[in-house]
Parts: sequence; structure tokens; C-alpha cells
Amino acid sequence: MPQSLSLVLLHIILSTKGRKGILEREFRSRMHSYLASVSRNLKCECFRVGGTADHVHLAIRLPRTICVAAMVEQLKTASSVWAKGQSPDQRTFAWQRGYGCFSISHRDLDALVNYIDNQEQHHKKRTFQEEYRMFLHKYGVKYDEAFVWD
Repeated sequence: MPQSLSLVLLHIILSTKGRKGILEREFRSRMHSYLASVSRNLKCECFRVGGTADHVHLAIRLPRTICVAAMVEQLKTASSVWAKGQSPDQRTFAWQRGYGCFSISHRDLDALVNYIDNQEQHHKKRTFQEEYRMFLHKYGVKYDEAFVWD
């Protein structure tokens, strides 16, 4: 084949360290914009970034030129450095060590974008931990509860 083509759509979930609610509304909006910019710099197509005070969801198309682990590492590292430089309140900003990354079908992209857009509504009914467990179950990921949270 003379050309390499791919369509890898991902749902990525990042949580703040200890699930602390440090992403206040104004700062959160800027963090979402920054994460979208970092993903675009990595040649990812970023369809949506959203979340609440303690976590972020991203809907991304992964390019052929980077693996998931490297992409997430760069997203987390760049955004942590950026956050710490934004204000004294954010000097201790950190993401949880792990992350969630799930492949989705092209048919499910609009539903994921809608889900991300409505995070405030979803979290009136369930906590981040409940939501994350729901996604692990939905995507068929086996896990040990003792190692999911830090």
C-alpha cells in the first residue's frame, strides 16, 4: 500500500491528583482550551474537551505518528507545567498518575461530544468515581479497585 491511513478515535479521561476539585470554572475553561491546543500541536484532531472541577474528558482522533501513551504523557506534562505557571493557587497542580483511554466508533463520536458537553448535568447525579467505573464497565475493561485511585 503506498499510503498509510487510519481513523483512531479516543475517549480520554484525566483526573486531578486525589480528585481534588481545583479546576475552578474560569480556570477550567482555560485548561480545556490549553489541552485542545496541546493535542492539536501533537497533530491530534481534538473534537471536544470538557469536564468538572476534578476531571477532564477529551474526544480525540489519534494521528498515525504518535502512540497513546506518548500522547497522554505530553498532554499531562504540558498542561501541568502550564497550570503551575498560571497563578499561585495552581502551584501544586497535578494529574492523577493513571488515565482512562478508550477507543470509540466513528458512529459514537457525536454521542461522546454531547456527553462531554453536558458534564455538569451528569455530575449532579453521579460522582467522578461512579462515572469512571461506569466507563470501565461500558468499555469492558477489567480492573482492580485497589489500583484505580491514587
